[in-house]
Amino acid sequence: MRFISTITFIILFSTSLLAELLKPTPEINPEEVVKIQLSSLMNNNEPYLNAGIEQTWEFAHPSNRAFTGPIQRFTQMMYAPSYAVMLDHKKHDIIEVKLDKNIAYFFIELTSIDGKMFGFKWTLEKVKEEGGFKDCWMTTAVSTPMPLSTSS
Repeated sequence: MRFISTITFIILFSTSLLAELLKPTPEINPEEVVKIQLSSLMNNNEPYLNAGIEQTWEFAHPSNRAFTGPIQRFTQMMYAPSYAVMLDHKKHDIIEVKLDKNIAYFFIELTSIDGKMFGFKWTLEKVKEEGGFKDCWMTTAVSTPMPLSTSS
């Protein structure tokens, strides 16, 4: 009986850990931020509905949040035809374009769930304002998708 209780506790504890969103910290570098966001969008509905969108929102720069938020509006935007290709995509490659002290530029090659390839310009900035996000790398802009080709 004690064994079953222990197993139940482990399962419940590990499930709650899976549901926890990663939060921005100054230790997370720009490429890691993009990886977190894209990996989350790739598995958008794990461990719960729109978890990937919520995780992506966690790393949205305050200036980006002012433009795209609140989270409900951001979620609607992610389901719009231009950004929906990111949801549950098959594959992505992150290409560093330029990295400065306070700004980072990446080009993303993404293969959508239906095999179409798109490119995105992804921009991050280090938060300079005082507060909980100070010195954290966060996304300031993501371009609309640029069709690249279809995968074979």
